[in-house]
Amino acid sequence: MEKVFERPKGLTDAEFHYCPGCMHSIVHRIVGEVLDELNIIQTTIGVCPVGCAVFMYEYMSCDMIEAAHGRAPAVATGVKRVMPEQVVFCYQGDGDLASIGTAEIIHAAARGEKISVIFINNTTYGMTGGQMAPTTLVGQKATTCPRGRDPEVNGYPIRVCEMLATLDGPSYIERVAPTSPASIAKTKKAIKHAFENQLAGKSFSLVEVLCTCPTHWKISAIDSLKWVEENMTPVYPPGVFVDR
Repeated sequence: MEKVFERPKGLTDAEFHYCPGCMHSIVHRIVGEVLDELNIIQTTIGVCPVGCAVFMYEYMSCDMIEAAHGRAPAVATGVKRVMPEQVVFCYQGDGDLASIGTAEIIHAAARGEKISVIFINNTTYGMTGGQMAPTTLVGQKATTCPRGRDPEVNGYPIRVCEMLATLDGPSYIERVAPTSPASIAKTKKAIKHAFENQLAGKSFSLVEVLCTCPTHWKISAIDSLKWVEENMTPVYPPGVFVDR
């Protein structure tokens, strides 16, 4: 029998630990496919800090480094500068990148570090219990704001792509929302472009992926896709913010 679909070589045969409906598994597969298609598995180093994807090193066939919470861009900067011939990427969630790691991501982008960043935005702290994140929407409920995010108390959501796009350092910034087969293909195209930019010697690239968290949103996996489209994309519109 001819195989028409199989696990990419960029992924190991370890079983994902993610909750049903979680998009980390989709994005992991995309990264694995990109590493495979660009033939860079043996020359890639990924950096993954604390968060739901803390065990990503078990799933990727490339070398992986575990960083302290929020510090992945700093670690990736050191690796890339010492080993400029390697492809170096960060994989970070919103509670990591947009909160404790805000300084690291802003200054890595401002310096134009030649790394690629995959930013998972699911508007919540998934690993630690569903607390409010910097990306939690106004009115959205979380364990630390059970009545909904109140901008008078908690401030407003942080739009990472828009913020980093004001800097001169980045070469590529895009936001995607993989809620359909077509948009999953678009997400892969964006992530592949971020890696290709690095191979071409270009500066900092970041792809923000609007993702679901059915467990902490307390809705079904199918409804969570609709929730992304109806509630997240108006606040975080998909599109290319920088490509130079």
